[in-house]
Amino acid sequence: MTPQFDPVAWAIPFFVLAIVAEILLARMGKARVRYEPRDTAASLAMGLGSNVAGMLLGGATFAAALWVYEHRLFNIPMTALWAWVVLFLAEDLTYYWFHRLSHERRFWWAAHVNHHSSQHYNLSTALRQTWTGGVAGTWLLWLPLSLLGFPPAMVAVQKGISLVYQFWIHTEAIGRMPAWFEAVFNTPSHHRVHHARNPRYLDRNYGGILIVWDRLFGTFEPERAEEPCRYGLVKNIATFNPLRVAFHEWTAIGRDLLHARSPGEALGYLFGRPGWSPDGSRETSLEIRARWVAVRPPEDRGEGAFGERVTP
Repeated sequence: MTPQFDPVAWAIPFFVLAIVAEILLARMGKARVRYEPRDTAASLAMGLGSNVAGMLLGGATFAAALWVYEHRLFNIPMTALWAWVVLFLAEDLTYYWFHRLSHERRFWWAAHVNHHSSQHYNLSTALRQTWTGGVAGTWLLWLPLSLLGFPPAMVAVQKGISLVYQFWIHTEAIGRMPAWFEAVFNTPSHHRVHHARNPRYLDRNYGGILIVWDRLFGTFEPERAEEPCRYGLVKNIATFNPLRVAFHEWTAIGRDLLHARSPGEALGYLFGRPGWSPDGSRETSLEIRARWVAVRPPEDRGEGAFGERVTP
């Protein structure tokens, strides 16, 4: 059994209309946004494939959540407003750590990397979703919510709301929102940083709906006018083939495992940071950032009260 109300399914017509509108506004010179037909087609194909993968595995993952819910610690009513408020915060925090894990450990990065593979940043990029996240087991991180007592259908709805919210932040057409909104919520400005490959911006701004988790845990980085975002991967894959987009990192892991000389090296290739190598011949994002910091003037290395980097 699956939840009857799926926010993402209801939002699909809006997604399509918004992408078409953004393309038209760009062509009329009314929006600063770039589209490339092959790149957009690849993003749409990734979105379609993700939906198919979700349908194939959705029943099993929802059944697992139901089984966990049968052993729940508390009875939390779906009809209580306070329950939705608590779930909103708990689910968004879960998303933050899922997203951070998906960047900091290669096994889960392999399932997430396709979302960052476009060198363009527009609404179609939001649809460039994983085909292998279910197989990688990232859905397990949400099971504690059902163990606490949140009904699985309730959790599924909140996850859908989060995904729908995150659609609109994939654009260059919107500059900055009001300061109070930027302080609390994830915005196009914050998420442009997340998709950028500039050393300053690597592995920052993991939030789903709220940006406060990044401020709290020291992973926040503001977008800077003097350093425009460059999108894509540290090493771009230069392909629009959806199969290669979806599986290229898994293939790379397989090649590395074939050359692993010990169980420790195999574990490093699987669960080390993306870019890890036993001889240090590759660079992780931490090392890239460290090298960048080393050549920056001291006044450009400070951090604000919430972990954001600041320039006086």
